Amino acid sequence: MVLLLIVIYITFISLGLPDSLFGVAWPVAHNDFGLPESFGSIYTIVVAIMGGSVSFFAGPLIKKFGTGNVTAVSVVLTAVSMLGIGFAPNIFVMMAFAILAGLGSGAIDTGLNDFVSRKYKAIHMNWLHCFWGVGVTVSPLIMSSFLKNNDWQAGYRTVSYIQFGISLLVFLSLFLWKKYDKKEESVVEEKVDAPKVKVNPFKIKGVIVGIITLGAYCAVEFILGTWGASYLVNTKAFSPADASLVISLYYGGIMLGRFLSGILSLKLIDKYLIRGGIGVLVAGVIMLALPWSICGYIALPLIGIGCAPIFPATLHAIPERYGNEYSTHITGYHMGGAYAIGFSLQVTFGYIATATTFTIMPYLLIGIVAIMSVCSEIVNKKTLKI
Repeated sequence: MVLLLIVIYITFISLGLPDSLFGVAWPVAHNDFGLPESFGSIYTIVVAIMGGSVSFFAGPLIKKFGTGNVTAVSVVLTAVSMLGIGFAPNIFVMMAFAILAGLGSGAIDTGLNDFVSRKYKAIHMNWLHCFWGVGVTVSPLIMSSFLKNNDWQAGYRTVSYIQFGISLLVFLSLFLWKKYDKKEESVVEEKVDAPKVKVNPFKIKGVIVGIITLGAYCAVEFILGTWGASYLVNTKAFSPADASLVISLYYGGIMLGRFLSGILSLKLIDKYLIRGGIGVLVAGVIMLALPWSICGYIALPLIGIGCAPIFPATLHAIPERYGNEYSTHITGYHMGGAYAIGFSLQVTFGYIATATTFTIMPYLLIGIVAIMSVCSEIVNKKTLKI
């Protein structure tokens, strides 16, 4: 299982690579396509609908085709999407390839999160998302080097080449996944005579509030990832290249925080990691609201460190909170619902901010974090297993 875990870690880099590209490229890309900056929300809606839809149906797909096969095809979809955007002559072609990006990312996210939450300890879930942090940290750095010449599409093409390399690795590792699938099948065969009871996961205590908690987290991450660079350019007078570098610091904070969270998870249970993350997150958002430009260099990494444990700890807690039997479906519902909430708030913010001012960002984030904190505590009370 160690070799398979290494493959999963590397695969999660591929999940992170596309996630931060659009936000840092759009301040330049919208001018090349002759579009208002607010149009970026339309792109993210497409990705959200595709990713969220797949997340809801990922459970049955994984049950039928296996986690390895679904993951391998999904990584290829993201690679093709990045290459297509890298050559897109207009926004319509870019949007078409955005569909592939959403489909691919949604399936990878749900499948691997569920697999690791059921088969590995909390440290590995945190480190899994640390590798996502590697991807989202590296891609803005790649894009930044091309933005100096305003060639954002070359950044997309470069990332696609890395994605194709990772997809090859996943295909070569399918024999490892098949061993896992055989073990799962043997377990199912042992339980074949057990009575089947249909349960609506949404009726299980805490599931709805848990989805809202994760949705609030996603809103913070998506708003900063998509509009963080625009906020720095429009309110702090950063150049697009410098803003891209600061967004890398934000994702670098997530990456570092998740590495540290993995170590802390050896001593702390999930709910304490979530509480600590929210506390650091609040401090970072307050600093982001301060008027001095230098604060951006400190606030974004601090926010990243605060964000770090919340997502992996919430997902890792699902099997223990709600039971292994329905964890695949509940993980999919959490991710699909959370993405829907997160992207809806991100899109709404995009339209409001571009029509008014980006200075509202820190104040909106404080409100979202407050909702996240309250809902998280409600989940803790409703699921007293941890």
